[in-house]
Amino acid sequence: MIAHACEGVWGLACDPWKHDAVERIHRIKDRPPQKSLIVIGHDASVFAKDLEPVPATTRKTIQDSWPGHVTWILPNHRFPAWITGNRSTVAVRVPDHSQARRLCREFGGPLVSTSANKSGSSPATEEAETRCLFADQVDMVVSGQIGGATGPSEIYVASTGERIR
Repeated sequence: MIAHACEGVWGLACDPWKHDAVERIHRIKDRPPQKSLIVIGHDASVFAKDLEPVPATTRKTIQDSWPGHVTWILPNHRFPAWITGNRSTVAVRVPDHSQARRLCREFGGPLVSTSANKSGSSPATEEAETRCLFADQVDMVVSGQIGGATGPSEIYVASTGERIR
């Protein structure tokens, strides 16, 4: 598990298919495991299978928003229940942050990326703050800076277009 900079806040990232790593993130954040997590990828092709059942016009809207500070809730067909919180949907994003995309590309697939904070607290926005809060709880803090966004990403439901954050 690593801590890394993203568009508007620092994040905690891990392999979405490693249950123990995801549990570790929930533990570190004091977050209930039934809460879903966002998965990021280096480009839209990472989520091609997830986008297949989405209507073409919605799919184009989603792809046009990436890379971007926009997360989309899509039907889930492949991510484990510990990512989705046992829901039938999954939250995905291609971040508008070159370092975050590079981490995914070098990892070779999507990564969980959730804000670096204790549940209910504000997310970390500085590397020093992230190190102070999490350096002894993660495997590595990747040096970097957040992008120009303010706060966590916007979240939309693909099936309705509703903005939920």
